[in-house]
Amino acid sequence: MSFSLAFHPRLLDTLRSYDRSRWLADVGAGVTVGIVALPLAMAFAIASGLPPGAGLWTAIIAGFLISALGGTNAQIGGPAGAFIVIVYDIVERYGVANLMIATACAGVLLLLLGFFRLGTLVRFVPVSIVIGFTNGIAVLIALSQVKDWLGLSITHMPGNFFSQLRTLTQHIDSFNPYAFGLGTACVLGLFVWPRLTMKGSPVMQVLEHHTVRHFARLPAPVVALVTLSLLAKVLGFPVETIGSRFGGIPQALPAFALPDFSWETVRLLVTPTVTIALLGAIESLLCARVADQLSTDPQYKKHDPNQELIAQGLANLVVPFFGGMPATGTIARTVTNIRAGATSPIAGIVHALTLALIVLVAASLALHIPLAVLAGILLFVAWNMGEWHEFVRLRRFSNHYRLLMLGTFLLTVVFDLTVAVEVGLFMACALFVRRMSALFRVERQPEPGTDAPATPTPQRPCATWRLHGALFFGAAAKIDPIVQAVETGPPGIDLVLDASELVALDTTGLDALAQILKAVAARGGRLSVIHLHEQPRSLIARSGFGAQLAAQGLPPDGPEIIDPCADAKDRE
Repeated sequence: MSFSLAFHPRLLDTLRSYDRSRWLADVGAGVTVGIVALPLAMAFAIASGLPPGAGLWTAIIAGFLISALGGTNAQIGGPAGAFIVIVYDIVERYGVANLMIATACAGVLLLLLGFFRLGTLVRFVPVSIVIGFTNGIAVLIALSQVKDWLGLSITHMPGNFFSQLRTLTQHIDSFNPYAFGLGTACVLGLFVWPRLTMKGSPVMQVLEHHTVRHFARLPAPVVALVTLSLLAKVLGFPVETIGSRFGGIPQALPAFALPDFSWETVRLLVTPTVTIALLGAIESLLCARVADQLSTDPQYKKHDPNQELIAQGLANLVVPFFGGMPATGTIARTVTNIRAGATSPIAGIVHALTLALIVLVAASLALHIPLAVLAGILLFVAWNMGEWHEFVRLRRFSNHYRLLMLGTFLLTVVFDLTVAVEVGLFMACALFVRRMSALFRVERQPEPGTDAPATPTPQRPCATWRLHGALFFGAAAKIDPIVQAVETGPPGIDLVLDASELVALDTTGLDALAQILKAVAARGGRLSVIHLHEQPRSLIARSGFGAQLAAQGLPPDGPEIIDPCADAKDRE
């Protein structure tokens, strides 16, 4: 692990060869993503128990900082669906003020991860755990939207899964068919719109008018938001709106405010802080990898994970002072950005400026947006977020994979993401140790000279054992048969350990070799370890075990090694 204050945003590389054609492409992509981000940012904030303005200004401020300072070409940052469950739970337990402190502290942790160049460690999280908690979060997001989708009269939703189910069941008699109709129409529209307006579809073949083609390019969430809001307003549907619940969105820049900070509070917020930082790092770097895979530009440069973590850290450190919520890389908006033709971080900056312009100019129009429509958008987000096909594919994988994925999924739904990731990583480590220890084995080789004629010269008794795999703390007990064979064998034995297939050795494994040496010495014999690879050889030399072997008169290994169990012909 190394520490580096190197700070080199991808934007600096982009500007060296920037031209007008790229500028036009980035502006078009940025405006498109800015429009798409509008309903999502409000929906994420409301679902997290915060006012819609918190999501909007998080998308603006964090989106600008992540694009301007990050290590990717096309990633869009802002509030993400993965944070809904976590933020709601933190607000429930600790309050909004402490959410701001936890977010800022998580920003500091992300900065340290970037400066210590630990971005690549996020890739060590098993994919089964990532799929498990992603699907679990998707289920919880969908459950949290049932209240507004059905239009239930619930003043306060608990954060616990079973409590939410009980609360929804108790208030099902307040079902609002108008809200349900708007939410269902929104979900169906989001599924159908891209298929109706795709190039070559029967609808587009019939409607070839120039204006219609431009209208078809509008993002589905924006079309659903505008049309269904107008429908509810014109027909006077009795549904709850942003205006009726929150009173609207301020049409002014948010004020800078410092939360009431104390070290005692920070100590209480260690778990929320680590959760926000861990999820933010995983989501942002997974999103960056998706962006790398989607790019078709031959000159595209892969993302810098450490620079990306630094940008994520700065964004999460700054946003809370303006009343924002945690931010990270967002896969849906990033994919939209790439497909819209983005070539550089300029598109992400334009996305933030577009969103800011919309908020400052047209925030009053958001008063009439039904919450059921936003619930429909989030139900669609939850569906796309979950990798449901992985449940079908489980039968193709090992029991280890099934245990990790299903265990993480159930723990995320029933308890919370922190418990799920902690237990999931513990199980992953335990299962990995078990699997690696199962791969290690020892084999006794045939006695030398069994096929050769007997010689009148008496020889010391010899035995050769071959080590296969990695000799580490999880496999050290498998050395016991060698020790038992020495203790029950003839005295004065020359024992040879063939390490030609020993790929790794740790200190516990080294201690097991020392026990063999002790048993051999007690029987008046000698131990030789031959054909060592680089890592085991280095550890044996540094630990002094090599010197103990050499003290017997037999070197541990080398070009002039003499295998005491080789017959005379082989020695020549």
